[in-house]
Amino acid sequence: MTNISGAPTDAEITRLTRKALRLARFTIAYNVAEGVIAVTAGLVAGLISVIGFGFDSAIESLTAILVALRLSARLRHGVADERKERQTLRLVAISFFILAAYVTMEGIRNITTGERPHSSPLALILLVASLIVMPVLAAAKKRIGLALHDNLVLADAAQTKICVLLSISTLLGVGLFELTGAAWLDPAAGFVIAAFAIHEGREAWHGELVCDDD
Repeated sequence: MTNISGAPTDAEITRLTRKALRLARFTIAYNVAEGVIAVTAGLVAGLISVIGFGFDSAIESLTAILVALRLSARLRHGVADERKERQTLRLVAISFFILAAYVTMEGIRNITTGERPHSSPLALILLVASLIVMPVLAAAKKRIGLALHDNLVLADAAQTKICVLLSISTLLGVGLFELTGAAWLDPAAGFVIAAFAIHEGREAWHGELVCDDD
């Protein structure tokens, strides 16, 4: 329930914070599994975009861990260490930049050498699963973030939303490659991932990971 002014009560804040913490923990577990499967499938098939997608899942896990730690501190009525959290965000940002550099260099190498990836039904299944799970997860986080007027939870929702966009771009690249055999589609999807990674890396570096309607 909310008070007369429309703001959530202390009990409601605690309930919503606990729910946000559960969602962050689920995000960590899901993205770790997703990242391991994606990187493995990508390495076996030589699919750059899938490898990049897997590394992005690992980075999202790091962000979710940061969010979970901060939410846990709130529930314990502790004070978050802003300096350490900013340092962690900077490390997340550097990870995004490394991801962007990796998929860009590998994409250029594959295009110039004419190297062809192989089919990967496992990668397709994983990407479809992500398109089912992640939009629901992002919407749930955003609802809680808006109810609490909390940029931290909204930042977590923004990261999950990026995963949805990356799932779409990667699925299009891999799916069209499966249908047409055009090898350039995989590195092209990797370049899209690099663009997303640079954008998110810049925002993480400046501590501006927030979710809006754009």
